[in-house]
Amino acid sequence: MKPNTFAMKDWHLEHVEKVIVRYVKGISPNASSFEKRNFKKYSTVSNCTKQIEYDIKHGVTEEEVVTVMKKIRYDENFSELRMNLDSLQRLDELEKQFSNPRKISVW
Repeated sequence: MKPNTFAMKDWHLEHVEKVIVRYVKGISPNASSFEKRNFKKYSTVSNCTKQIEYDIKHGVTEEEVVTVMKKIRYDENFSELRMNLDSLQRLDELEKQFSNPRKISVW
């Protein structure tokens, strides 16, 4: 019997989708000051990328991340996200982060 090295891979894949949708969706126009402060603090490209890279360390492949982004771009379930031009710009920006080759530090 083969041991399951990434026991929570499904959870991390769902987390990738939630993080991307949260970032792409943005903040509602009538958000409270608390929501605005949290969005400004936690909903940046770098924070989103860090969370996705954490999930990649726990078994999610980069191909699955790209698949989730394509799903958000083309699937009917996410059609309301695509109606907002700002959302599409944020999705493009995030796709650009994962399409560029990254430096690997050897420490």
